[in-house]
Amino acid sequence: MKVTVLVGSKSDLEVAEKVRTRLTEFGVECEVHVASAHRNPDKVDRLVRDPATDVFIAMAGLSAALPGVVAARTLKPVIGVPLHRGLGLDSLLSVVQMPPGIPVAAVGLDAAENAALLATAILALKFPELVAALEKYRAKWREEPPAAPGSST
Repeated sequence: MKVTVLVGSKSDLEVAEKVRTRLTEFGVECEVHVASAHRNPDKVDRLVRDPATDVFIAMAGLSAALPGVVAARTLKPVIGVPLHRGLGLDSLLSVVQMPPGIPVAAVGLDAAENAALLATAILALKFPELVAALEKYRAKWREEPPAAPGSST
């Protein structure tokens, strides 16, 4: 079971590492690659053709074309993570406003954790051993809910 994460630039690697950390905790193989939809389209095409990848997570800021480009080139699930650059609204809308026939699952701005959890839930359909890991993870949050983003508690 493998998730491939594509980021548009090196400056996005910090967010991508949060995905890798969470997936590793679930025992899911994760590769992270810098591959811009605009500057490295051949690299994006090569990565998308990897038969070992079960789910893709693509994250980019500004125009955030990367998730849609990946989705246009594969039938495998693609999760888009809009990155907060400037107001963040442009990248958010780019990810959620895909044309009919090219779906991208979207999580919130910089929501790497949710992208990893969604990828794990998708993988759990094929790899049932992940169900128990997800149940254990959620049970932990029922006992002690996480702080809201940006809060000081």
